[in-house]
Amino acid sequence: MALYEHVFLARQDMSPQQVDALVEQYKGVLEANGGKVGRVENWGLKSLTYRIKKNRKAHYALMDIDAPAAAVHEMERQMRINEDVLRYMTIAVEKHEEGPSAMMQKRDRDDRPRRDGDDRGPRREFGDRPPRREFGDRPPREGGFERAPRPPREA
Repeated sequence: MALYEHVFLARQDMSPQQVDALVEQYKGVLEANGGKVGRVENWGLKSLTYRIKKNRKAHYALMDIDAPAAAVHEMERQMRINEDVLRYMTIAVEKHEEGPSAMMQKRDRDDRPRRDGDDRGPRREFGDRPPRREFGDRPPREGGFERAPRPPREA
């Protein structure tokens, strides 16, 4: 059997218990067709980048699946019919990840870059910038043509 990671988005007006019921429903579909579901993660209610079917937020859920392709197709068919599922995506993987997914890992506060700019070095004060070079201070280009002086303008 093949290994898959499956993520789906459920409507924002559903309760977390209803999302869990959806997960159990699709888990039953997979098991009835000879598959197994490993890790299940509910990522919670998150904002969408753009509206999907008039929803600005959605409940995200991840399932690690070990099932034949026919079982996955049947689950996807039922998701297309269900109005509570906004989007879904199934990806074939070589092996399932151990431990929590990247969405569930809590990043340590010290890992993030600082917002006050301390990681960029000391701040310069007004007037600390180096003096501006004048146009004539530039050395001539190497290998280039020298610009001929302009003739004086006639009035």
